[in-house]
Amino acid sequence: MAMSAQDLEGLLRDAFADADIKIDDLAGDGDHYRAVIRSDTFVGKSRVAQHQMVYAALKGRMGGELHALALETGPKSA
Repeated sequence: MAMSAQDLEGLLRDAFADADIKIDDLAGDGDHYRAVIRSDTFVGKSRVAQHQMVYAALKGRMGGELHALALETGPKSA
């Protein structure tokens, strides 16, 4: 079962309300996405910590409904 781009964006918006979010479906299959997330929540956090925050926001769907997610994260000012 694949995840829609809208569902993915919804989960991310719930976790990062201030974020600028762009989702690209890389393969057209609802299973491989790229997400660009710019949020002030990421200020002062390492790239690893930022990605951990995103995975936590996905509530266990990574590896199940969502097979692959390329992430680009950072503060809005970056």
